[in-house]
Amino acid sequence: MRHFFRNYSLTLVFGVAFLGVLVAQALVGHADFNERQLAEGFQQISLWSYLTSSDFGVDVMENWQSEYLQFFLYIMGTVWLVQRGSPESKPPDEVGQQTDKEQQIGPYARLNSPSWARSRGLRLGIYSHSLGLVMAVIFLASWFTQSVTGVVSYNEQQLGQLQAPISWSQYILAPDFWNRTLQNWQSELLALVSMAILAVFLRERGSPESKPVGTPNDDATGRTG
Repeated sequence: MRHFFRNYSLTLVFGVAFLGVLVAQALVGHADFNERQLAEGFQQISLWSYLTSSDFGVDVMENWQSEYLQFFLYIMGTVWLVQRGSPESKPPDEVGQQTDKEQQIGPYARLNSPSWARSRGLRLGIYSHSLGLVMAVIFLASWFTQSVTGVVSYNEQQLGQLQAPISWSQYILAPDFWNRTLQNWQSELLALVSMAILAVFLRERGSPESKPVGTPNDDATGRTG
């Protein structure tokens, strides 16, 4: 078990932390929801009812979609875009998708390479972009789910104020949907640009997200420490 934890500790620690925070969000969100219910003269609901409600769903989904958008943009952007001196960037002379030999695919694949890396045609094409594709699919799926749970939550508020509900197609053009969406997108883009530029000048010893401490600021692009 110790050997397993050491080899997979990054995934395990952050996975457990994610579940812990999600549970905490559910408990705190449930308490906050019931406080608002009482203040507005409505009946309180159970934790399970809250977990299956649109209020909880839209809060979770609007954060998930923005996070996966961040990953997708960074994965795809770093293929062609560079930041000199940043460990988050490839060296400027390596811009692009590189050759088959450099990527160790097709005839240049090693014996222990994934089987899809040794194939050709569509299968190799899909596997060559599988990380970006999966991130894009999760982003789009969570963004769509956000819009569905969002319109339900919005219409509940409309009915509570004795106003007419709106359709999903109307909601995705409404200020409420784009306010929820854009406030998350701008924070993710700020995080991306901050990480790209701050890693040029700042260090974290031993982290692969940082270059070696003694490296000059404008040097060691793509080198981690």
